Parts: sequence; C-alpha cells; structure tokens
Amino acid sequence: MQQEHRECIDMCYACAAACDHCAASCLNEQDIDMMRACIRLDTQCAAMCRLAAQFMALDSDYLSQACRLCVDLCKACAEECARHEHQHCQACAQACNACADACLKMAA
Repeated sequence: MQQEHRECIDMCYACAAACDHCAASCLNEQDIDMMRACIRLDTQCAAMCRLAAQFMALDSDYLSQACRLCVDLCKACAEECARHEHQHCQACAQACNACADACLKMAA
C-alpha cells in the first residue's frame, strides 16, 4: 500500500471516530431537536469515511469516486458541526475538514 493511501486511510478512520463520538454526544445534549441534522450527517460521514478507507486498502478502481463523495460528506458535516459550540462538534468539524483535504488529494 502506498504511503499516500496510508495517511488518507488514517485520516478517514480518525474522522469516522470523531463523527461517531459527536453523534453519541449530541444524543446527550439538552435540545436534541437542534442536533438532528448534526447526528444524521455524523452517521453518514462516518460510514463514508470507512468505505473510502476500505476502497483505498483494496486499491479499488472506484477509489477516486469514493474519495470525492467522502470529500462532499466531510465538508457538509464540518459545516453543520461548526454551527454548534459544543466541544465534540468543534472537534468533529476539524476532523472532517482534515479528512476532506486528504481525500481531495486522493480523488485527483
């Protein structure tokens, strides 16, 4: 596996973990209705990050497309999380932005 893949795979798994943590933490917030979009994007982003990492490990012919979709979901999740001042949301937004940057290079 190329080193470039290894770094992006690591970023994808770190982002997935941050999204899982954010979604779980959002469920414990006072105003859960306000957190619905965040939770939904967190779960979708985590799933896509894991899939993109798997495609990189497999050196899939569809790696570029998977990474492009991962970029889109990471950016959407980061934007939603950044709207909330909770620490878990801010940390998730940072992880999503870093993953989007890494996957953008892989999608090129």
